[in-house]
Amino acid sequence: MTANVNGVRAAARRGGLAWLADSDVDVIALQEVRASDEQLTAALTDAGLGHLHVSHAPASAAGRSGVAVLSKDPSSGVVVGVGHDQFADSGRWIEVTTQTEFGPVTVVSVYVHTGQADTPRQDEKHSFLDAMAARMGDLLAHASATGNHVVVCGDLNVARTEADIKNWRGNLGKAGFLESERAYLDQWDTDGWCDLARSYAGEVPGPYTWWSWRGKAFDTDAGWRIDYVWATPELAASLRSAEVGRAPSYAERWSDHAPLTVTFST
Repeated sequence: MTANVNGVRAAARRGGLAWLADSDVDVIALQEVRASDEQLTAALTDAGLGHLHVSHAPASAAGRSGVAVLSKDPSSGVVVGVGHDQFADSGRWIEVTTQTEFGPVTVVSVYVHTGQADTPRQDEKHSFLDAMAARMGDLLAHASATGNHVVVCGDLNVARTEADIKNWRGNLGKAGFLESERAYLDQWDTDGWCDLARSYAGEVPGPYTWWSWRGKAFDTDAGWRIDYVWATPELAASLRSAEVGRAPSYAERWSDHAPLTVTFST
């Protein structure tokens, strides 16, 4: 499962961590944790998730970003940062390897910048996407050479196609739907990565994973699909489902994102 919790302590107050506990999945990739190690541990323990193994990469700036991977089984080979000094302490990339019935699986939790077209914020987003693309190339090559598997999970803050954003015409030329951003995702697809939610859903609108808190976006399903799970080809062949955990109503939302859960089976 991948879930942008919009602040783990806020999500806990809104019932989000209880929801995660009830889901009983094997691995959870979190984004926008916005907490210290101690605060994350306390929140997970209070929610009945204290038994999980936790790998956490907080941002150096308190209350910002932060990614984590929670797993039932112990993990190893923890890598923090996406291979660029500029992002070493940004709380935007962590990867761990866990043992599964498919063999070793490296799980990445990533939180890409929001960006803002024609500003330095967009330049930083593109720099991160460059570094991410390079690392994904290395991970794909290693998986091909060893037979191991990789899943890259998280909030990419990019809607890949017109099917991934309800109001795509109104967002042309804006961050999150720039051609320059979308090109990265298209290249990953060409390279051999599988976008699991799209593979499972087919060519349909959405399924969206983010809706603004403002206005009637949630009620009218005017959303964006910006939360993804990408997998290396052999693992993708074992995909059985990809489901968005959309809240039943606006009042029951615990984040502006909805979790995406993918299931594999032999």
